[in-house]
Amino acid sequence: MSTQHSKLFPVYVWEAPVRIWHWVMAAAMVVLGVTGYLIGSPPPSITGEASEHFMFGYIRFAHFAAAYLFAVTFVLRLIWVFVGNRFAREIFLVPLKLFSGEWWGGLIDQTKYYLFLKRNARPWQGHNPLAMAAMFFMYVLGAVFMIFTGFALYGEGLGMHSWAYGAFSSWVLPLLGYSQNVHTLHHLGMWYLVIFTLVHVYMVVREDICSGETVISTMINGWRVVK
Repeated sequence: MSTQHSKLFPVYVWEAPVRIWHWVMAAAMVVLGVTGYLIGSPPPSITGEASEHFMFGYIRFAHFAAAYLFAVTFVLRLIWVFVGNRFAREIFLVPLKLFSGEWWGGLIDQTKYYLFLKRNARPWQGHNPLAMAAMFFMYVLGAVFMIFTGFALYGEGLGMHSWAYGAFSSWVLPLLGYSQNVHTLHHLGMWYLVIFTLVHVYMVVREDICSGETVISTMINGWRVVK
């Protein structure tokens, strides 16, 4: 193992609130993805008396409950940006990193590594620049978009006097072209986050196998160490 690795590790990267947020958010995204798909493409009707069935109601309830959980944990994660360690702020500071030549150099270097144009990548204690960019442009911005459009549609169902209508529906719906457009954009946003999740899982698993330090276990115990 190189001297550079030994100087950088071990280090306590992900604090407990960040790790809890990560796994709760992941579970919520699974529920939201499955139920959201079923809401957009409803299953066939069930035979029998309608009063005996509430399947679609349960699907919508699970979607709404997971949406609340997703939104609340996202807000708590934003709060932790100001009270957590420096690694808790990384994915939210990407716009500031765009003015850093060193960050761009790391991004290009990491991209070459993932494209198998380089055998080894630089060691990173937290997110590498490529992961940082993916987390910000795909997850953070995608999550904000889904929260705003989702609660706009939710407020439309609750009615004009609801809190969700006043906070979201009243401006999101006219801004994006009203109900059907927002439904379509929200549905496309789901696929955007699905693509992010697949890329994220691939990058994490690949890095855990190919790099010289822990990645997956770091999101379980918080520590990044040399293998």
